[in-house]
Amino acid sequence: MSRSDSAASSIVDLDGIHLKLDSGAGPVNILRGLNLRIAAGERVGVVGPSGSGKSTMMMIMAGLERPTGGTVRIADQDLGRLDEDGLARFRRDHVGIVFQSFHLVPTMTAVENVAIPLEFAGVPDAFERARAGLEAVGLAHRITHYPGQLSGGEQQRVALARAFVTEPRLLLADEPTGNLDIDTGNSIVKLLFDLAERRGTTLVLITHDPSLAARCDRTVRVTDGRIVEDSRNARPVAVAGE
Repeated sequence: MSRSDSAASSIVDLDGIHLKLDSGAGPVNILRGLNLRIAAGERVGVVGPSGSGKSTMMMIMAGLERPTGGTVRIADQDLGRLDEDGLARFRRDHVGIVFQSFHLVPTMTAVENVAIPLEFAGVPDAFERARAGLEAVGLAHRITHYPGQLSGGEQQRVALARAFVTEPRLLLADEPTGNLDIDTGNSIVKLLFDLAERRGTTLVLITHDPSLAARCDRTVRVTDGRIVEDSRNARPVAVAGE
């Protein structure tokens, strides 16, 4: 397959990505010529030590960080050609993001939090779709509750509903179980994979847990701002309780 054919068939195409930041001690290289292609519908687990550049790579995929070198093409969009308004529209239309710390608005109810991206997109039935999204994650009985009234697992379910409600082509999850106990984390992982499978969503999952990464189609290892390993997993590894 030629490079142009490969790029055309990829939903994620990172080519020669560098990120260099200035500091009081001099320039710091966060990413060093990173290359990554992900096909539509793939599930990719990203592992590596803290500070290796995993989360920065995800932020670049989301258009939340601009590289200092290289080309970022996501869902047929060259992100380097977009201004900030264009990047916001790109995220609205193509990307869902789940963070470790939930990032819910504390003064909004569960259904209001899920409706945020739909209202931003001008969807007329935003609250009806938000309610359906919460029902899909098992929280139909919690739609009027505020984040402070929900458990950690319930808050992450709200975050998952918000991420999937716009039917994104790409879902980025950064340590989605990091603030949860083992049993709750397992249930969130199962829900995350079930939703991605059901909707055909491409999933990029950043995790410190090798067994969680092994549930994906591929595992990518990042070290010191470079991809040092990219291997296809032989089979998914079941989560306890499945």
